Amino acid sequence: MSKDLLKSFQEAYRNLELLPLSQEKDLRNFRVDYGGDTIDELEQLVEDSPSSDGKIIFTGHRGCGKSTLLAEFSRNIHDRYFVVFFSIADTIEMSDVNHINILFAIGLNLMLEAEARQVNIPQSTKDALETWFTTRTRTEATSDNSILKILSTKLKVDSTIRYEIKQEFERKISELVAQLNIIAASIQAVYKKDVLVIIDDLDKLDLSVVNHIYKDNIKALCLPGFRIIYTIPIAALRETALKPIIENETNDQVVVMPVLKLFAKGDSRQPDAKPRQETFDILCKILQKRIQPELIEPEIAKNIALNSGGVLRELIRLANECCRICLRLIRRQPDKTVVINADILDQAINKIRNDFSLPLGSTEYKILQNTYENFKPEDPKEQEFLDLLHGLYVLEYRNSKNWYDVHPIVVELLRDEGLI
Repeated sequence: MSKDLLKSFQEAYRNLELLPLSQEKDLRNFRVDYGGDTIDELEQLVEDSPSSDGKIIFTGHRGCGKSTLLAEFSRNIHDRYFVVFFSIADTIEMSDVNHINILFAIGLNLMLEAEARQVNIPQSTKDALETWFTTRTRTEATSDNSILKILSTKLKVDSTIRYEIKQEFERKISELVAQLNIIAASIQAVYKKDVLVIIDDLDKLDLSVVNHIYKDNIKALCLPGFRIIYTIPIAALRETALKPIIENETNDQVVVMPVLKLFAKGDSRQPDAKPRQETFDILCKILQKRIQPELIEPEIAKNIALNSGGVLRELIRLANECCRICLRLIRRQPDKTVVINADILDQAINKIRNDFSLPLGSTEYKILQNTYENFKPEDPKEQEFLDLLHGLYVLEYRNSKNWYDVHPIVVELLRDEGLI
């Protein structure tokens, strides 16, 4: 077995993890410029808001690069605000997220960030805040850990404490919000900068959970007296009842991060279609930074980009699957030179196509067929369509008007079924 070849593919496989670029090392190694207009839009809303308590909703397809972009935005604005950027997935079990523990997590992360930065909140205020946390959650500090660190761990893994928090504040949201405002005001008084909280990964929640959180409880989420950026799935904003509620409560401060558009509307149907060069170059450059050129045939890298539909997550997922296949081949045939070629890519596409096919029934195939033929479904509010949009079967693109297309790999499923 070629140890060098094995190590090279292992490195590429690690480089292709489906994780945002939140660490400085990853940014140095893998960052590619994109999404500048979206960052500018976020900055404008934060900087120019007429009030210091504006709420912004940030949305886009899963895997379009929102987390990486939010991390970059938080760094860009860090010198002007006391920024607290956290993932709800790292804070609370995703199946148990609700508006109450989101607000509680905001307060906890504000306190943890202040502690990490050694913000000298007056001891009497700090003691009062920690006593409040202790008595409301029946948790006590230990000699090894502060109350904040214990609560942070428990909030993630202990369903009992999440239940107790919900029971405590379900009818006393105003008390919880008042405490958040005290924490923020204490930080701002010492740090001399306004607070900005950015909560990532709320867009990864199931649509039914998102609908409950935002439709029924958006007023509670907008109560804290400081700036907050919330994330939400793009499919949720297609809900007839939910969209106007969100726009009204946030003063229409909704920012959409679009999918990178490889083709103009309808061009991908043409036999000699040429992708938009700027988008194509971005996708290919992302691969170049993660896979050594000798491990992949140049045309195959381009085909991976075309099969991604312009979704960064799909680009990484497809390349990652190619590396997995190559690693197995190297171990199975140690004397053979292995590169990512057409055969490897076909195997990877087949694997992902099969994954896509599993949940599909006749209703979903009909919606996909209509979307492919008309660049929109018959009913964009239909729950099955929203689920397809949430699951990346359907991709939303933006010109002067929004339009939809079917994921390139899912198009092959439609061909297999004789629907196109």
